[in-house]
Amino acid sequence: MEGPPGYAPPVNPATVAGAAVMDPEPLRALDAATRAIAAELDLDRVLQLIADSVRGLVSARYAALGIIGPDGRIERFITSGITAAERTAIGPLPEGHGLLGTIIRDGVTFRIPDIARHPDTYGFPPHHPPMRSLLGVPVRIEGQPTGNFYLTEKQGAAEFSSDDEALVELFALHAAIAIQHARLHQRVRDLALVDERLRISRDLHDGIIQAIYAVSLSLEDVPELLATNQAPDAVDRVDRAIERLHTTISDIRRFITGLGSGAMGPPLRQSLENLAFELHGETDVDLRLELADADDASGLLTPEEEHELVQIAREALSNVARHSGAAHATMALHRDDRSIVLTVEDDGRGFDPKHRRGPGHFGLANLRDRAAAVGGTTRIESAPGRGTRIIVRLPIPEGDTAHP
Repeated sequence: MEGPPGYAPPVNPATVAGAAVMDPEPLRALDAATRAIAAELDLDRVLQLIADSVRGLVSARYAALGIIGPDGRIERFITSGITAAERTAIGPLPEGHGLLGTIIRDGVTFRIPDIARHPDTYGFPPHHPPMRSLLGVPVRIEGQPTGNFYLTEKQGAAEFSSDDEALVELFALHAAIAIQHARLHQRVRDLALVDERLRISRDLHDGIIQAIYAVSLSLEDVPELLATNQAPDAVDRVDRAIERLHTTISDIRRFITGLGSGAMGPPLRQSLENLAFELHGETDVDLRLELADADDASGLLTPEEEHELVQIAREALSNVARHSGAAHATMALHRDDRSIVLTVEDDGRGFDPKHRRGPGHFGLANLRDRAAAVGGTTRIESAPGRGTRIIVRLPIPEGDTAHP
């Protein structure tokens, strides 16, 4: 029976080589151990659980799981049966010399009754607990060595038995699956963290940072107003800047408290109108709005799509204010049979869209990334001296009329 990645099926004695001469009790213990490690997803915890479980399987006083790095040396050494104080007293991790190195290089099981009598013994460091019997078993993932079990000091017997060896070799197969599963889960979490960091950086750049920049833009003329005895206009400009900064501070608070909460923003039309008001208050650009389809579009978009569309509009309008030198601009939102279409157009200086932007210019890339994140497309039409038109299309699923 197949299962999800990392699934460890119950051990069936009838399917295990040598099971006819193996007691059922160790097999039941093996079944419990494999189930336990298969249920764990955190890599650090699964490695420790594997070391603890294999020690109990064969009644070893001490156990270790050595993870082998790309250079063939031990990069992690997870112990069981040794206290933290004993581990500290032993000193640095073993490097894979002597008998441990032989087990790593040969990649085969070693069952040794007396470590001291083996010719490859390298010796123990000071403060190391005395150890006599040893069972070393390789752990492989897809045929490649990933680590080794080191079990020492068999309890209740002078050395580990052939049944112990068979049991640990079986457990090593399940341990390899559990390690691979935990590593894949960690990679997925890391990728999700990268995506979340990218989303946060985009939101900061397209929202809060743009709002702060707009305030700084509005204050640039204050010295000139004061120099030309237009103090009332300067005071008015400063008052509006202070009001905008208070609003931005509130936005930052909402941004922090709303991280990961999926908090809903204002309706789409209101959000776009707020952006237009900000632009009108901070620049001399004459902005015309065409938002007749905004309410209809809002019913067809998910909250995530609305959020991305508003941030795209914010970035596009910020580019108009900061870079275009335009006198007039238009922001329009409409729907056709298959798409919600946002268009931001200006009559400014324009640019060459094929020209590679320098470091620190993330705006156009953010526009494309945001649209792509919700299945949309971005087209940028511009040329030097001919203004700029940004067209973003978000597809409407066939048969959709409104989201519940």
